[in-house]
Amino acid sequence: MTTLTKYFLLAALAGSMSLDGIAQSKPIAYPAKGQSQQKQQQDDGACYSWAKSNTGVDPAALANAPPPPSGPAVGGGERVQGAARGAAGGAVIGAITGDAGKGAAVGATAGTMVGGSRARQNRRAATASSQQQTQGAMDTFNRAYAACMEGKGYTIK
Repeated sequence: MTTLTKYFLLAALAGSMSLDGIAQSKPIAYPAKGQSQQKQQQDDGACYSWAKSNTGVDPAALANAPPPPSGPAVGGGERVQGAARGAAGGAVIGAITGDAGKGAAVGATAGTMVGGSRARQNRRAATASSQQQTQGAMDTFNRAYAACMEGKGYTIK
């Protein structure tokens, strides 16, 4: 198994674990008016459907959504841009010291590393943003679900 394949598998596993936790965090409803377990299941299903249709949020779809793309192929070309900038700067410095080719090579290497760091920062920011959007959607769904269940006589925790 290649390192890249392992990276993709770990990213997919981490993404699915965090989204599964979000989808399973539905508020807990306690019968406050002596509702039977069967009645609670009916009300739960009705409120789940109502919250889903009124918010446009489907917790099951969020839990099964694929993780955001990642890996070396993703990143908007930060490494290539960094290498180009580094090579240009290195060539200028190398020309001053007498070896523009060596300076360009050193600059390109450094620029690739800086570009890779930028790409990782951008991926982390995109992942965090995606998780915040998912959590915000689940919060909206949970508020609607809780309001429905409270209207049917349940205490929500």
